[in-house]
Amino acid sequence: MLHNRLLPSDVHPEGEGTLSTENRASPVTIDTFGGSVKVTWDNEAPMTPFGQMAFFAQFLKTSGLYSPWVADCPIVYESPNAPTKADVLGTALLSVVAGHWRYAHASAIRCDTVSPTLLGMRKVVSEDSLRRAFQDVAPAQAAAWQAAYLRKTYEPLLFEPYIMDMDATVKPLYGKQQGAVVGYNPAKPGRPSHVFHTYFIANLRIVLDVEVQPGNQTAACHTQPGLWNFLANLPRAAWPAFLRGDIAFGNESMMSSCEERLLDYLFKIRMTRNAKELIKMVSCDDQSWADAGKGWEGKEGRLRLKGWTKARRVIVLRRRLAEPRRKPRKNAKNACFLPFLDAVPLAERYEYAILVTSKTDPIHVLAQFYRDRGDAENNFDELKNQWGWGGFTTQDIARTQIMARVTAQVYNWWTIFARLAVPDKHIEGTTSRPLLLHSIGRTTSHSGQTTIHLTSMHAKRDRVQHVLTSIGGLLRTISEYAEQLANVGVWRLILSRAFGWFLHGRLLRAPPFLNPSPPVSNGPPELPGFMPPLLTG
Repeated sequence: MLHNRLLPSDVHPEGEGTLSTENRASPVTIDTFGGSVKVTWDNEAPMTPFGQMAFFAQFLKTSGLYSPWVADCPIVYESPNAPTKADVLGTALLSVVAGHWRYAHASAIRCDTVSPTLLGMRKVVSEDSLRRAFQDVAPAQAAAWQAAYLRKTYEPLLFEPYIMDMDATVKPLYGKQQGAVVGYNPAKPGRPSHVFHTYFIANLRIVLDVEVQPGNQTAACHTQPGLWNFLANLPRAAWPAFLRGDIAFGNESMMSSCEERLLDYLFKIRMTRNAKELIKMVSCDDQSWADAGKGWEGKEGRLRLKGWTKARRVIVLRRRLAEPRRKPRKNAKNACFLPFLDAVPLAERYEYAILVTSKTDPIHVLAQFYRDRGDAENNFDELKNQWGWGGFTTQDIARTQIMARVTAQVYNWWTIFARLAVPDKHIEGTTSRPLLLHSIGRTTSHSGQTTIHLTSMHAKRDRVQHVLTSIGGLLRTISEYAEQLANVGVWRLILSRAFGWFLHGRLLRAPPFLNPSPPVSNGPPELPGFMPPLLTG
């Protein structure tokens, strides 16, 4: 009988302590549809699932931003057994780049013995060390450090005409964290949350800054102090061409503040009674509607709502519905479906929106500007679902704020790196990581030379290899001529290549407070026109 053949020790082993290392490492024979195979474990081999991290590490070193970012970090350790700042920040960077959203996920990369060496680390720290790293750092000190290096990342871009998108997103919480209070939360009503107030460079997907506030501080009045402080620290030449926001920002306080600073704006306004009266008035005349693009029509007028200090230019937009509808769709709060069908017989065939602006551009230009604002929603979706803004939560809001800015910093670096590979569009994390990060890497050393052997599992591996090799060649050339490029600026040159599609191949403008850059002498003639091949067809 079977039970007579099994000894008690076979059914109930004495414990893990009696298992030897030899037994653990011994091959295991298993049967598969491909035949009998042997499986063995080698936990000591220098391997990494992020083999192409080497190119990102080269990018960070060439930029000249990563090492000072680590060196200036305000973390202070007194114990000789404590991890180094390079270990802590390197672990945070690896975790964020890998797509983690919890501190516990950092344990998944502790077996990686290749990537840490590429970033100048001794080891990957534990999740507890990462979580406690900023526990004793003063919030103001951390904010100054992070704001300085966020600015160094995007500052050369600010002297080109750009639009600043402002918005806020809600981060639901499931514990008793500081600032976890109930506020506006459309996805999970009644759930405590934090609010991330964020500013972006429109279309480039670059985060300018982010502020973490309690969940009941979603209104634009809570965005303004940080926004005006951010702009006050920039030279006027680096201010945006105009501010852009949704209905949360179309209020008197925001618009009057912009007007005091001579800063243009484009906002959407709520469908109040007076706003609907304006729509009723312009809709009675079904003629003279201007084409606003994408199926929209527009008319402009002047409007002064209750609480406004003056009348302002507004653009009334309408779009014909596929099917007439007399009642609003559920949760369609931002669209206007007019109830006064007697006055406007065709009202049920259109949806309406009203923009308020200080700009003088034609209707079709302003309508397209506001449609482009939808890209800011994609920013939040990517950062929350693919880059960790939905996690990395601690009991105190200060460390949540610090980790939000760390994530923004890493996200900006990776976005610029990915732009070197695909200059004509932004590729989100779920696409860029398999393309530019994931591959099996194995290291070997011989005669003092370390070699990383990469095995990519991506269907476009040949094109990925070609593009990464081209990027590596560009960065190596920039490093070799760094001294001669001092007047141009290495980082400004990298940004010019990354965003060459927007710049039509020219260099970014030099800040006006710097002397014009002289021509680069004795440099490689092919460098200014270099553009890596696209990964997309």
